[in-house]
Amino acid sequence: MPQPAIETESLTKDYPTGFLHMKTKRSVENLTMQVGEGEAFGFLGPNGAGKSTTLKLLMGIIFPTSGSAKILGRPISDVAMHAEIGYLPEQPYFYDYLTAAELLDYFARLFGFSAAERKERVARMLKKVGLETAGKIQLRKYSKGMLQRVGLAQAILHDPKVVILDEPMSGLDPIGRREVRDIILELKREGKTIFFSTHILTDAEMLCDKVGVIVGGKLQGVGKPDEIVGMKSQGMEILFEADAGDARSAAVCAKASKSGSRFALRVPDDSLYPALEELRAAGAKIESVSQIKPTLEEYFLHLVAKDRAQAAAIEVSEK
Repeated sequence: MPQPAIETESLTKDYPTGFLHMKTKRSVENLTMQVGEGEAFGFLGPNGAGKSTTLKLLMGIIFPTSGSAKILGRPISDVAMHAEIGYLPEQPYFYDYLTAAELLDYFARLFGFSAAERKERVARMLKKVGLETAGKIQLRKYSKGMLQRVGLAQAILHDPKVVILDEPMSGLDPIGRREVRDIILELKREGKTIFFSTHILTDAEMLCDKVGVIVGGKLQGVGKPDEIVGMKSQGMEILFEADAGDARSAAVCAKASKSGSRFALRVPDDSLYPALEELRAAGAKIESVSQIKPTLEEYFLHLVAKDRAQAAAIEVSEK
C-alpha cells in the first residue's frame, strides 16, 4: 500500500480563551485522515470550522495540543521536510514595492538557487501563472487575482511534492477563480499532491479527487465528492411527456413540474413502481428515471445546520 502524502492521527488544537485564559476553545478535535500521493484533496468547511488551523498545524506555524501528523512519511516537526512543501496562506502579504520578478527571485535565493537557476525559474513560474508580461510591475498595482497567482508562483517555485493552499479562490471574481483553478489542474497533471481548503463547493467538485468536510472542528466525512453526497438517496425523478389537457393524464401532470414539453415527477424510492404504472395507465411517454442525490452544497449546509443546532443545545444546557 503506498504511503500517504499527508496523514493526521487524532490531531487536536485548543486555544486559551476568556478572562485570564481560564477556559479553552477547541478549534480542531481528533482529526484523523489521509491524503494519497498525487491526489487533489479539498478540505471543506464554513468560516471558523478549523480549516486554517489544520493547515497551520501541518505547516508547523502553530503546534497541536495533542495528536500527530506526518507529511511524506515524516513528522511535521521535521524542519527539513518542509523544503518539499509549497504553501499559500489565506491572506498572503508581499512587499508592495517589489515587482513579481523581484519577489520570486527573493524566494529563490532562500532556496539556495544560483543566479542562472533563479533567472530561469522566475521566468518559468511567471509564464506558468500567466504573468510573464507583468513581471516588472510593482505588486501594489496588482489585482487580487494577480496577487493570488504570484502567491501560487512562490508556492511552487522550488518544485515541491506537496502543495498546501489556504482558500486559494477566496475573494476572487469568476475570471480570477478560473485562472487559479487552471493552475491547480496543471499541478494535478504534474502529479503533485494538492491539499487546499475552501468553502466554494463548485470548485471542490470540479477539482478534487477526494474531499473532507469539517464542521465545528470535527471531521464529518471523507471521500469522493459524489460518494460523500451519495450516501443517502432523496428519491427518484421520472421525466415524461404527456398531454395535460387529456382527461387521462391531467391528474399525473398536476402532480409534476413542467419544463418545456416535458414533466418531472419526484417520488420516494418505494413509490417508484406504482408511479410508473400510474403514468403508463395515463398514456404518458416515460423518457428517463434517475435517482435524486443531494449536491455537495446541500450536504454541506445540512452538516452546518446540524452542528449549529448541537451547539445551541449545549449552550442552553450549560445555562
